[in-house]
Amino acid sequence: MAVERVEKIRGTALPVRGDDIDTDRIIPARFLKSVSFEGLEDHLFEDDRQQLDTHPVSNAAYRSAAVMIVNANFGCGSSREHAPQAIRRRGIQAVIGQSFSEIFFGNAVVLGMPCPTASAETVNALMTAVERDPTTEIGVDLSAMRVTANGRAYDLSLPPAAREAFLDGSWDATGLLLERYEQVEAVAARLPYVSGNW
Repeated sequence: MAVERVEKIRGTALPVRGDDIDTDRIIPARFLKSVSFEGLEDHLFEDDRQQLDTHPVSNAAYRSAAVMIVNANFGCGSSREHAPQAIRRRGIQAVIGQSFSEIFFGNAVVLGMPCPTASAETVNALMTAVERDPTTEIGVDLSAMRVTANGRAYDLSLPPAAREAFLDGSWDATGLLLERYEQVEAVAARLPYVSGNW
């Protein structure tokens, strides 16, 4: 298994308006009972969708979205990794927002789901475009640090270490281990508590 590099993401987008959307809104606590992350995507924004019939996650026009567009301080609140898991399992490959909770951001990096930031004006322009036409294609380019929509390009920002991890595949710790498994076996052979050679 080779490491997966994340450079470009292209597809339609899911707009989720509102500042300070916390992880309990993204995936309510009552759905965190299983020992795996299986099926979390079915309960993405569950309570919000129950209260608002027109929530974009319930809109079939956004069902196949590859990019989510959000506002400021997205993913705040508790540190639950289930929130980015639910989003990623829904098919979202990148989240563009004005800002993100630091813990949410870190949990998303571990999943290979970049969360670049953009200005409030850019976020609003992207949201407005996909609300007017859900078939609008969004292109995210981490090499150029640009997002494109309707023939226009906008600047993105991403911490250098996270950007490099996506571009070189080092975000994928499991992939790196499997790619160099002979090194793992060599270290294990030297450890008496693993090899049994006390």
